[in-house]
This record gives sequence, structure tokens and C-alpha cells, in this order.
Amino acid sequence: MATFTAPTQSGPARRSAKDPVLSAALEIARQAARADAGEHLGEHLGFVLEGERLGSHYFATTQPGYQGWRWYVTLSRAPRSRTATITETGLLPGDGALTAPEWLPWADRLAPGDLGPSDRLPYNPDDERLETGYVATGDPDQDRVAIRELGLGRDRVMNAKALDAAANRWYSGPQGPGTSGSRSAGADCATCGFIVPLAGSLGQVFGVCANEWSPDDGKVVALEHGCGAHSETDVANNAGREWDQSEPLIDEEDVEVVEAPAVGSDDQSDSADGGDEADQKEPADQAPQVDTAGGAEAGKPDDAEGGQVTGPNEPAEGDSKADAGYSESDNGEGPSS
Repeated sequence: MATFTAPTQSGPARRSAKDPVLSAALEIARQAARADAGEHLGEHLGFVLEGERLGSHYFATTQPGYQGWRWYVTLSRAPRSRTATITETGLLPGDGALTAPEWLPWADRLAPGDLGPSDRLPYNPDDERLETGYVATGDPDQDRVAIRELGLGRDRVMNAKALDAAANRWYSGPQGPGTSGSRSAGADCATCGFIVPLAGSLGQVFGVCANEWSPDDGKVVALEHGCGAHSETDVANNAGREWDQSEPLIDEEDVEVVEAPAVGSDDQSDSADGGDEADQKEPADQAPQVDTAGGAEAGKPDDAEGGQVTGPNEPAEGDSKADAGYSESDNGEGPSS
């Protein structure tokens, strides 16, 4: 059940706290609210008499993201009239409603670090951090002190409050004496040859680092700050060694699996190579070849010497043609496939 709090009444006191005509026009107000809210119109929250013959009906909203908001329909009527007329409708935040934060001017909501390299701030003639500077008078001694030594030769300069705020911000920052690097340094920046002191009152506490090997090069550092690039410090004596070698770490629980070559793989490859060479050479006791077309080759023994020569396609003695893979249709041309 949604809660409803009547708005605070303002203006002159009402003559009557009730208007039966306007309070009874609930359906008229519901239809007007549904025309704007659609399906997100919730239950009726109540009626409030805003003034003489002027009142508003309030309805809850079920639209996501608008928890605590409420629709209102303002009705009015003419004197002695029994007909309510719709004046306006709208959506208003109630108790606990999610609303946008109060608007702040751009200059007031801008925070340090928001300004980019290409951004530009507007001129502020009433900046509380600044005060009127020093204008040259023509007196050499007075102008030298004010302009050269104190740096006051500008239209406006920082006042004491702004200088104190800057000193506290720098001193407590990463270039102050409280960092871990400062505590472990062998000496502070006040004795370093690469420190450039600041002019004015801030020069008593701060300077600018000009050592390219330092992590603070080009930055304002406190004189009590320190780093490892100090001009007067050295590394610790390690008896001629550049570093201390640590003991080797042996992991006795980890097992590295290495695949070994197959046993006899070299012998098999050698034998395979030798077999190829043997295939390429013709055996010495291979039977001589006979030209089946007619006549023996030159240098071959003939039948007159008593030796019977068989061709490569003839079955050996004692074997039948069927055992040698021959058929009658082959005509001696070769084994059947």
C-alpha cells in the first residue's frame, strides 16, 4: 500500500476544508491521469483541496524507475456549479522519490583534476586565492626586491592562505617526506646537487628536482624528500660484486616428462635403407632372361649345351601351370590377375 502525504498548504486560509463536488469527481480525474500514465497508473492516493473550488486527486505510478512519484490531476469548478473541470495533470516526486541532485553551476562543481590539457577556465575576478600584486614604482631598489626577489610583479598573486594550502598539499603528497622512497633514501633532497630551490617563502621548504635519473625529475619536491638518485650517495659495498647471488631453488616435487625415441628405430631405418639398395642391385645368380619372341639373347647359353632355360613366365620344373597362377587363356603371357 503506497503512503501519501498531503502537500503543505500555502497562501490565505481556505474558507472550507471540503468540496464534495471536486472530491467526488474521482473517475474524471482517473481518466485524465490514465491519458498520460497509460498502463502505469496505480491506485488512488487521496484528494487535497488546494484552494477555494480548487483541488487535486493523486495517484500512484507503477512505472519502473519512478518509485515514490505520483500523478496528480487538478480540478476546479465555477461558483455554485456542480460540474468539475480538469485544470492540469502531471507527475510529481513524493516522499522517498529518486530525484536528480540539486543543480550546481559549472564553476562550482568543477574539481581539481577535471581540467584537461586543452580546456580553459573562465576568468574569475573574485578568486579568493589571489590578491593584488605589485606594480613597478620606478624605484630600482624597491622594484628589485618586490619583483625579482619576491616575484610580485603581476596583477594578482597568491595570498598567504593559498600559499599555505599549496605547501600542505605538496608536503603530504608523493613528493613529500612521508613516502617509502624517502624513508629508504640515504640522504634528503636538501643536500642533493640536482635540487633547484624555489623563490619566495616556498623556497624554504621546497625545490624542483632536475635529475633525469630521478623519478621526481621536473617535479616540486620537499627538501626533506629523498630518492635513490641522490648526487652524494653510493651503493652498499658488496666486496666487489655487483649483486648478491641467491641460493638456487631446487624443486624436488615437479616431474618433467620427456618422450624417449622408440627402441630399434635406428636399426629399422638402416635395414630399410639397405633393403632399398639391395632391390636396386640385380643378384649375381639371377637366371638369364630369354626372349620369348624368338631366339636367345647374346651371351646366353643355348639348348645345344644341354641346359634347359625357362623364361620368367614359365613355371618351374615340377610345378603345374595352375600352381604358378597360369590359365589356358594366358597363352604363356603371364599370371592371371
